[in-house]
Amino acid sequence: MTRKKVKLAYITNDSTRKATYKKRIKGLKKKMRELSTLCGIDTCAIMYNPYKSRPEKTFLSQKITKVAEQLKKHCNENWEN
Repeated sequence: MTRKKVKLAYITNDSTRKATYKKRIKGLKKKMRELSTLCGIDTCAIMYNPYKSRPEKTFLSQKITKVAEQLKKHCNENWEN
């Protein structure tokens, strides 16, 4: 059984668009956890939210804390400029 072709279009209703965004982010984070578990790798994501001024950073491993700190420093420098 095949899926129907999905027609992509801009969601004009603001509350529906925000709800869809949250669902997609939740799904992406789940996929990151699965990939990290199944492959034994460190995963991270930087997601830009159109409703917030700063990006959301997701780090699923404590090993990349140093990288996260460097990223935070770099982002703060860019936001100040």
